[in-house]
Amino acid sequence: MDLFDVVALVDARREDGLPAGAVGTIVHIFDKPRPAYEVEFADNDGVTIATATLQPGQVRMIEQ
Repeated sequence: MDLFDVVALVDARREDGLPAGAVGTIVHIFDKPRPAYEVEFADNDGVTIATATLQPGQVRMIEQ
């Protein structure tokens, strides 16, 4: 996955108020200490709802 790819959550993240399938955009990629993605989730008006650091298995690519 690359910067600005659109992804969906595999499982809900109750601590962030995000349901499974929530759609977000990768805004940062971490390589160390292990691969991870900073993903921003926004509402339909573009207002950020949550930002979460997620492991590769916690998100899936959305085909566009």
